[in-house]
Amino acid sequence: MELYVEKAGRRLRLGYTTGSCAAAAAKAAAWMLLSGRRKETVSLLTPKGIVLKLAVREIAIEEDAVSCAVVKDGGDDPDVTDGALIFAAVSKTGESGILIDGGTGIGRVTKPGLDQPPGAAAINSVPRQMIRENVREVCRLFDYTGGLSVIISAPEGQTLAAKTFNPRLGIKGGISILGTTGIVEPMSEQALVDTLRVELRQRRAAGASYALLTPGNYGEAFIEETLGLCPKTAVMTSNFIGDALDICRQLGFAGVLLVGHIGKLVKLAGGMFNTHSKYGDCRMDILAAQAAACGLWPEGAARVLECATCDDALRILKEENVYEETLRRLIRRIGRLMVLKADGMQTGVVLFSKVWGTLGETDNARALLQKIKEG
Repeated sequence: MELYVEKAGRRLRLGYTTGSCAAAAAKAAAWMLLSGRRKETVSLLTPKGIVLKLAVREIAIEEDAVSCAVVKDGGDDPDVTDGALIFAAVSKTGESGILIDGGTGIGRVTKPGLDQPPGAAAINSVPRQMIRENVREVCRLFDYTGGLSVIISAPEGQTLAAKTFNPRLGIKGGISILGTTGIVEPMSEQALVDTLRVELRQRRAAGASYALLTPGNYGEAFIEETLGLCPKTAVMTSNFIGDALDICRQLGFAGVLLVGHIGKLVKLAGGMFNTHSKYGDCRMDILAAQAAACGLWPEGAARVLECATCDDALRILKEENVYEETLRRLIRRIGRLMVLKADGMQTGVVLFSKVWGTLGETDNARALLQKIKEG
């Protein structure tokens, strides 16, 4: 893939997700199955609007099924799946519709709270939609109205998954098929921090005394829908919350309001101000410890420790009647550590969940929000 982005003065090559690989392989396999001809390349329109032209590998054509693969390319931001073959096997079925499932090397969900329910293959919603739409496109091309089965596999998936957090999340047996845009936009950690510094410097130069920070897209949506602010008011920190606080202090901001999903911000209660999973995953440990301090019995704490997501852990806290007290304690802890990290700069936190809504805020969060609204 020869598309590039400029990040902090660096020219970095884009890549494409495992979801794009799966959809492209499924499209090519369906085309070969319904046409009876080989296909060496396939075009795919990604959700981001970028058209990929990908080589089709490992083609195996049988009378009633076709299998082929596409190689994952992470661009200049490769992860453990970079270079892996993502296969799709497509066959006709006696039922209508398109059935999507995972085969060898694709993880299987075993815990609630993830994108897919327990028992399902770890093929997330957007990749499933991409697969379905592209296979339907082929069906329309050949006037095929019958059913098709699409099985996605990755021969190296089980080995690769050991290098990810899938086992801890309760995804067993392989990798996940992921991606919301279909495209991997690379950026080194230093480039991300440099870009963050530039944006905050611009805000400060424009006269802003208070900064609104959020880690990502979930926070932007919450800021718009719940706090009533334009999401562009916020500066996205990604995982670099600690760096963002340091930069704000260095630039002379009077205060910072951090708005974020509990899945990210719970890590702050453990002193993790870079929340990337490669530095650790203490989410359930922190929630279990805070809940235990609020009276949760050992059996309940053990249930929390087995959760894959914070939303699922919160469900257990509700069932055990320690939900509100645990959240109050957690937010106090995050607030105290934010104060220490900010070293004299005013700080506030608003915590939310996509499932449970607003979870709480520090005492001064509303005052900081008002100052941000006033500009």
